[in-house]
Amino acid sequence: MKFNKEQGRYIILGSIDGLLAVLGVVIGTSHVVDDPSIIINAALGGAVALALTNGIGSYLAESAVEYGHLSDLEKPLLRSLESTKLESQTKKKIWNDSIAHGGSSFIGSLVPISPFVLIDEMALEISVVMSISVLAILGVYSGRIAKQSAIKHAVRMVGLGILIVAAVTLLGLE
Repeated sequence: MKFNKEQGRYIILGSIDGLLAVLGVVIGTSHVVDDPSIIINAALGGAVALALTNGIGSYLAESAVEYGHLSDLEKPLLRSLESTKLESQTKKKIWNDSIAHGGSSFIGSLVPISPFVLIDEMALEISVVMSISVLAILGVYSGRIAKQSAIKHAVRMVGLGILIVAAVTLLGLE
């Protein structure tokens, strides 16, 4: 499946949101409990809430912007664009962008959760390494979309991930 740049933006944004927010939940929860089922449940709760918030938030924001564009087009035409092909395309764009944002938030959230589901030993460490690795991949993707250095974008994403890991870890939520 090929995504347009707008959907690519939402995929990057949603994935970063899901991955880093849930990684924060995983690290914070791991500091106070050793039970993987509690960590998984807390992280999944965060993942679902974030995916819904990002998807619905994108829908509301995109609707406002895109219907504003339609309204701007209606004025010089002196007619409503309701029930036209243009309105239909606008609705499709709004839904596609919203699904891309919310869906990628949820999928990104699964990265830091998966080690706790799949393995017993060193799940937190593996979760952090996997998350940072996926951020590097997102950075390369971001660089390609921007037609800029994939390495620079990857380094920025990895730096962001390390900053979040350090900040949450330094909070010492014990």
